[in-house]
Amino acid sequence: MTVTYGVHIAKNDAEAHMTKQELIEKVAMGADLSKKKAGDAVNSVFDSIKLGLEKGDKVTMVGFGTFSVAKRAARTGLNPATGEKIQIPATKVPKFKAGKKLKEAVK
Repeated sequence: MTVTYGVHIAKNDAEAHMTKQELIEKVAMGADLSKKKAGDAVNSVFDSIKLGLEKGDKVTMVGFGTFSVAKRAARTGLNPATGEKIQIPATKVPKFKAGKKLKEAVK
């Protein structure tokens, strides 16, 4: 399975962008791993979070944050092209709440 993830980092009001490949390179350097092993580790983390959310679990990383699934109720919306009312069905969406240490790091 191929999954693409992007990590966005804002610096000085100008948005910078860290790609998944750049994240893997940083993990490889920080953990003294080959890029292949670092890539496997990063993919494993993302896949584990995804599998937990698919089962309806919360995934908590103390100090970093919590991933969870939120329920979005059905609602009536407007088609922007025609102005016609449409029914938007209920759905589940992934949600992330930053932990205390992460919030403090980005102040």
